[in-house]
Amino acid sequence: MRALAPWGGFGSLNEMDRLFERFGDWDLPEMRGFGEWTPTLDVSETNESIVVKAEIPGMESKDILVSLEGPILNIKGEKKHEKEEKDEQFYRTERTYGAFARSIRLPASVDGSKVTAAYKNGVLTITMPKAPGAKGNTIPVKAE
Repeated sequence: MRALAPWGGFGSLNEMDRLFERFGDWDLPEMRGFGEWTPTLDVSETNESIVVKAEIPGMESKDILVSLEGPILNIKGEKKHEKEEKDEQFYRTERTYGAFARSIRLPASVDGSKVTAAYKNGVLTITMPKAPGAKGNTIPVKAE
């Protein structure tokens, strides 16, 4: 019987790891998080810092937990369901409620002691200054 995979399969997990390394550090589903819903993110990088913006509407800042564990940024929380009226009949319910968690691997080392997080208009903005070694150096080339 032939294998279903056209590439013939992988001989070991090490070969799988090498395959993923060739394509860079993806934001894989297992890194996205768990829970009833997952906030969407924008991640940007400048020479000085990494900025993560997460859409988390309808929450209070006290219900959001941000933590940094090595190169992994974690965002967790719970969006509580509003009180329902007994006589109220819903024709459509599209808003999401419940627990969420999102974890992403950062593209550079950051200074964990200087990370700031602000929540405004449903957007959580996390600013992480890069660690001194992660900023890089420009080396001038001299003519001889």
